[in-house]
Amino acid sequence: MRHAFAAFAFGALVGASPVVAQDRGTVVELFTSQGCSSCPPADRILAQLADRDDVIALALHVDYWDYIGWADDLGNAAFTQRQRAYAQTWAARQVYTPQMVVAGVDEFVGSHPVVAMDRVAAHPAAADPVRVDLSRAGDTLTITAEVQGPVPPTALVQLVRYEPEVVRDIAKGENAGQTIVYRNVVTSWAEVGAWSTEQPLRLDVSAPGDQPAVVIVQDGASGPILGAVRLR
Repeated sequence: MRHAFAAFAFGALVGASPVVAQDRGTVVELFTSQGCSSCPPADRILAQLADRDDVIALALHVDYWDYIGWADDLGNAAFTQRQRAYAQTWAARQVYTPQMVVAGVDEFVGSHPVVAMDRVAAHPAAADPVRVDLSRAGDTLTITAEVQGPVPPTALVQLVRYEPEVVRDIAKGENAGQTIVYRNVVTSWAEVGAWSTEQPLRLDVSAPGDQPAVVIVQDGASGPILGAVRLR
């Protein structure tokens, strides 16, 4: 469930000091699939980006290739819908894999390493119009954000969790016989609220488990990414 908020918090932190180590970076989304023969090169490029502190690399496995012989157990219909929402925003005629999306605005075929590195360099996180900070105390994340450039009146705050590495032996389909290492595989992508950007944001959210957490502030669900931060 989404909630609208301005500058308030819910939940409480009692008797714990928050963890403050965090990375800000350019968000790179890779729409990929275990059943796509063109995807392994893009998966390897994302793995390189995942090792960079200035990039928040996220692999979103889609489900629309499952019919060709191998069902992607990492696929999620919600990630397919996210990709389709981008396509609708850009008036694109179709979705495809492997597709990379940088900063919510720049899309291209994700198997081209030079293009990927150039596009990431063109969208440095230091230029983001929103500064987001994130800390943890137990199972609670504290999100704060403030405007430092032009922004829309409201922005969508999203919490992303991912598995840093997943290995799959693929027995059927276009990638049959391959063992593929996937990095930063998204396991959940939740909208936690609509922020009125006229006021600074402070928000506490429940985030149990030890998976890394990413907070993305975006102009709607498929607009430009305004700011992002990660706790590993």
